[in-house]
Formats: sequence, C-alpha cells, structure tokens
Amino acid sequence: MSETFFRFVLKHKALVIFLAVALSLLMGSGVKQLQFSNDYRMFFSEENPQLQAFEQLQNTYTKTDNVLFVVEPEDGKVFTRETLAAISALTKEAWQIPYSLRVDSITNYQHTYAQGDDLVVEDLVLDPASLTDEALLEKQRIATGDPLLVNRLISPSAHTTGVNVTVHLPGKSLTEVPEAAASAQEMANRIEEAYPHITIHLTGMVIMNHAFPTASQDDMKTLYPLMFAAVILVLVIMLRSIPGTLSTLIIIILMIIATMGLTGWLGIKLSPPTTTVPIVIMTLAIADCVHILVNFLHGMRDGESKHQAMMESLRINLQPVFLTTLTTAVGFLSLNFSEAPPFRDLGNMAAMGVALAFFLSITFLPAMMMLLPVKSLGGDTLGSTTMLRFAEFVVRNKKGLLWGMGVIILLLIAQIPNNRLDDQFVKYFDESIAFRQATDFTTDNLTGIYLIEYSLESGETGGISDPGFLRKVDDFAQWYRQQPYVLHVNTITDIMKRLNRNMHEDDDDWYRLPDRRDLSAQYLLLYEFSLPFGLDLNNQINVKKSATRFTVTLESISTQQLLAIEESAQAWLAEHAPHMRISGASPTMMFAHIGSRNIVAMLKGTSLALVMISVILIFALRSLRVGGLSLIPNLVPMGMAFGLWGMLVGEVGLALSVVTGMTLGIVVDDTVHFLSKYLRARREKGMDREDAVRYAFATVGTALWVTSLVLMVGFSILAFSHFQLNAGMGMLTAITLGLALVADFLFLPPLLIYFGGKKS
Repeated sequence: MSETFFRFVLKHKALVIFLAVALSLLMGSGVKQLQFSNDYRMFFSEENPQLQAFEQLQNTYTKTDNVLFVVEPEDGKVFTRETLAAISALTKEAWQIPYSLRVDSITNYQHTYAQGDDLVVEDLVLDPASLTDEALLEKQRIATGDPLLVNRLISPSAHTTGVNVTVHLPGKSLTEVPEAAASAQEMANRIEEAYPHITIHLTGMVIMNHAFPTASQDDMKTLYPLMFAAVILVLVIMLRSIPGTLSTLIIIILMIIATMGLTGWLGIKLSPPTTTVPIVIMTLAIADCVHILVNFLHGMRDGESKHQAMMESLRINLQPVFLTTLTTAVGFLSLNFSEAPPFRDLGNMAAMGVALAFFLSITFLPAMMMLLPVKSLGGDTLGSTTMLRFAEFVVRNKKGLLWGMGVIILLLIAQIPNNRLDDQFVKYFDESIAFRQATDFTTDNLTGIYLIEYSLESGETGGISDPGFLRKVDDFAQWYRQQPYVLHVNTITDIMKRLNRNMHEDDDDWYRLPDRRDLSAQYLLLYEFSLPFGLDLNNQINVKKSATRFTVTLESISTQQLLAIEESAQAWLAEHAPHMRISGASPTMMFAHIGSRNIVAMLKGTSLALVMISVILIFALRSLRVGGLSLIPNLVPMGMAFGLWGMLVGEVGLALSVVTGMTLGIVVDDTVHFLSKYLRARREKGMDREDAVRYAFATVGTALWVTSLVLMVGFSILAFSHFQLNAGMGMLTAITLGLALVADFLFLPPLLIYFGGKKS
C-alpha cells in the first residue's frame, strides 16, 4: 500500500507538487480571519474560580480596568502652579478617553471641610494659577495627610502623582483596547508637549492589555527572520544540498500558511503564546525532512539512483516519521488539559502543524527532490564517520555510561524541589517594554498595580452604616496596613472618619467612626448628594448599601508572598469577622493561582499522554520490552531539565508548567527513530545488540543530532522574546531537547545492550 502510494508520488511529481501547494494555499486562505486577543482574561477559562469571583466583584461595583497616568515633574515638586495646571488639564481631557467612566486625581479629589453648620464638598484644587505659596503648601499638607490619596494618587514626599481613569470595556470589539490605549498615549504626548517640565508614564490594566499584542507583534518582526536565517544556515551546513534545503524551506512556508489559515477558519484567536507556533512547527517540519533527506542523500552517495534512494528512504522512514508525528501530536494535544486557554490553542495549532508537516514531507518533499537536480556528492554525510567512532566509544564504555548517566540523572532530578512557584504578571514583559518600564517606575515612586479586593458584606440592607460593621472593616484595614509589602488600603471607613470630623467643626479629636447608625447614614447621604456626576461612591458601595468594596494595593511581589498575605487575611477574618469572610479577588489573585492550577492540570494531561504514547510505541515497535525501555529516555530529560532549571533559575510559572506536555511528544521523536533502526538491525539483518546499536548510530545518528540542533536553535531563539512567558518556555524546552539527545546517545544504547532482548 505505502509502496504503491510512493511510486505514484514519484511518478506524478508535478501533479503532487501542484496539489500540495494548492491545498496548502486553500487552507491558508483562512489567514484573513485571524484576530488577536488583547485581554488579560484570555489566560483564564470561564470556569476559573478566581475569574468568577473577580467578575462577581465587578458586577457588584464599577469595573476596575484602568489607565493610570503617572506624572513626574522635572523639579520633583507636584504642588507648584505649573504642575497642578498640567494635572488639572490632564484630568479634564482624560474624560475623553474612549469608554472612560471616572477620572480621579489630586485636583478633582472631593475634599470636605466644615463651614459653619454646612459641609462643603469641592475639588481640592480649583484654580492652580490663583494659588499662593501658602495655599500650595496647605494643599500639599491635605493631600499627603489623607489616607485615601497618599500612596495611591500622591507619593508621601509629593514628588510624583497620578491621574487614574476607570474604563469600562464592553467586550464587543477587539478594537476597544487599542482605541483606549492609543487615545491615552496621544493625550500623554499632548500634555507633555504643552507642559515640557513633566514626564508621563502610562500604566494600568488597559495598557497591559495593549502590551500583549504589541510585544507579540514585535517578536514576530524580529524572531521569525532570525529563525529563518538560522534554519537556512544549519540546513546548508548539515545537508550540503541546495535542493534539499530549498525543498525544506518551501515546506516550512506552506505548512505555516496552512496552519495559520486553519487557525483562522476555526476561529482561534492569536495570543502571545500562540505566536510561537510558527517557530515550533517550523523546527518539527525540519526534523521530518532531515530524516528523509539524510537517508536519501546517503543512498545516492552509495551509488543508488534518485528513484531507488528516495523509495528506500521513504520505506525505512515512513514508520518512524509517522510515529513521531503521532506522538508529538499527542504531546501537544495534552495541552488541552491546561487551565490557560492560550496554551490549549497552542497545543491544537501545533498538532495541526505537525500533521501538515508529515503530509508535506511524504508528498511534496520527495516529488520536489525528483524534480530538482540533485548531485551525488563524494564522501559521506557530514558527521557520519564521527557517528561510527562515537558508536564504538558508547559500546566500549557501556557499563560506565550506564552507571555514570544514572548518577547524573538522579542528581539532577534531586534538584527539582529547588524550583518555586512564582508568577508575577508584570514580569511577563521584559524591561524593554514601555508598559514594564512605566509600571516599575510607578511601583518605585507612587503606588502598585497589584491588588487584592474584597466585597465585605454587612448582612442587611443599609448595613454599611452600622457602627459595629464599620469598626470591623476599620480593624481589617488597620491590620492590613501593618502587613509587609502593603502600599495602600482603600476603605469606606476613612471617608466616614473624615465626615465625622467635618461635622464636628473639623476637630481632629473627632477623626473617628460615628458611634450611631443614624449619624453614619446621614453623613453618607449628605456626602453623596454633594458629589459631582462621575465621582459618586458606586465604586465602593453596592446598590443596597449592604456591602462595601475594600481594596489593598501592594508592591510587585512574588506569588508565594501574595498568597501568604491573603491566607493571613482569611485567618484574620475567620477569627474577628467570620460573617464578613470572603476570598480576595483581582487580576493579581487570578494570576497568582493560575500557575499552581495549571501545574496540577498539566500533570493529568501529561500522564494521560505518556500512557497513550507508551501504548502506541509498544504496539508500533511490536516489543513490550523495548517499548517499556523507551519510557526511561523519554521521561528523564524532563526531570533533568527541571532539576537544572532549579539550580540555575529556580522559578516556575504559568508558561513553564506546560513544557512537559510540549516536550514529551518531541522528546519521543529521537527515541523512536533510534529504536526503529535498532529493531530493524535486529529483525531484518540479524545483528546482536551491540551491532544493532552501531547500526542505529550509523544510519540515524547524524539525522538525530542535526534535527536536535535545529530544534534547540529554534526554541532557543524564543529566549530572545520580549514576552517572558515565551522566553522561559523556549529556553527550558531547548534545554530539555538537548538533554534528551544526551540521554538517547549516552543512556539509551547501554540500556539496549544490557536489556534490549536476546543477545543474538
């Protein structure tokens, strides 16, 4: 059956080439349907409990997606007439940002004070140009002394301030985020031009959302050309065949076009992780082509005709290439267990690409090589002689290698506990990204963007005015303010204290919570009626006035530190206010949990994939013993890689938790090719175990290290990504593949010599 198919391919080469190209372009026509997701929520599935808690919080109060303009005066003084004029102008203009709901700054902050029997509520800064020096100092004293402002919209030393724009994105169009981000950037540029003595740093969740596609598009402009250049260089050097290199490059282009087209037809949205798919499948396609081409060129060097050499190469490579395609696809499909939808998309797209690579490598490649002029070069394939010598070294030192590699493997695996779970979403972007630079500046000079939020329930309508409830909320706020890494706590109790003082002629002795429910309710009602449109308390109090929003702002801390603080908060609530107990919710909490959730999910997916791959290998290789032995070199590279990572880096986050699923199928490739040649030598040529190992090295050794080199180069290039999820994933995958080659060359052969079946 396969021989008849290959004869057809070689005989009707022009037709096969036309059909392969036409089919690839037909699938590729779906490229125009591609869209790029620009919402951080893409990393969370709808059933994610942290996402559900956060959405419930946002449905109760106003949205918290925001743009934060951080204003840095050149002289380090916010409270000057020039700087306050800039802030006032920015505050007024910021209402024009698309989808804006609210703008908060020190100039429009609703300052309250007593005037006789009246409560005056007005902007803290009404007319900056008219302020005297004494008035400026008074405004600074008020702002830096107000717990609602300091470390939120003004730094304690008043050298930096912020204008926060709350944005409500309807989620109906993918252009919403770019529109808001572009408008904010244009506004910042205009203000900087009008007031050259200030610098504006843009951060916030909207800016972060916009940074995702921007970083990915920058990577596509730089990494893809770099990858193509590396591929051409490696192929030319290793194959020493211009037709082979050209055919492989055409296959890569067709496969990428077809894969991205199918992605568009299926409605899969692109995201930062999925932008790596072309590089991933490019390297895997090269692996298929190299195995076929190496044996083809080897046959021609031995005097066979082009037709004979290609038929033999296809015959001996069909099973291992099909097996590697199947096992690699199974490995990538295991990513569907991931808690993060972008990694599910990555797995599905890569699986499609792998299947297309197999199809093109057994149709387009042989037909193209028959059509192009191929010269029979003298000598042997680069590295084959070295492989024969290396085989002798392995056979001669089999015992030492078995024990030596065993010790090294165990030592590296023992280092796995050195890894700690850490997922700081700000650090998903490297320091060359404007969002990361602005966020780091903001954290160092003003406030943080890491939040923990609670909706604290009183249990009854109007219950937020109950003095007992307010005392518990205030006690919770005071506890939080004593915790490490906490920059600011936003709570309704600070407003109630200020109103109580105002209603007692601004006497500081009355800066405390009202002790009567009716007074609290009256103060709150009076204050709400005095607030201008857009600056009400809907962002802090629910409609029934039965619950209040409680927001904690923290430094950019590690996942473990964040979860430890939240755990302590839960313990405090359980002891002091059990009726108010509720889990913290925010994007920060979502990202803090996703890493650990994903690791558990991927353990299930990887385990299932391992079982499936093992069954496939046992049946395909028709040997329970050899199939069982293959598990060892398939598993140890991942253990060794994570152990080495624990020694060198020690941090494992969202992206690295999917590396096992990604690499499992790829790692199996080398093992399958080596074992297929080993068993062919045993069954077809009647060789003993040592000679079979020599035969495997001689026939497939060069192809293995060439394909491994190409794969390592491909994934290593991802390490240059500005998006750290991709960079870490690429580097750890490259390390895993390198260690897999070491295991297949130095550990698998001794295993086969000692345990690979009968001696003869």
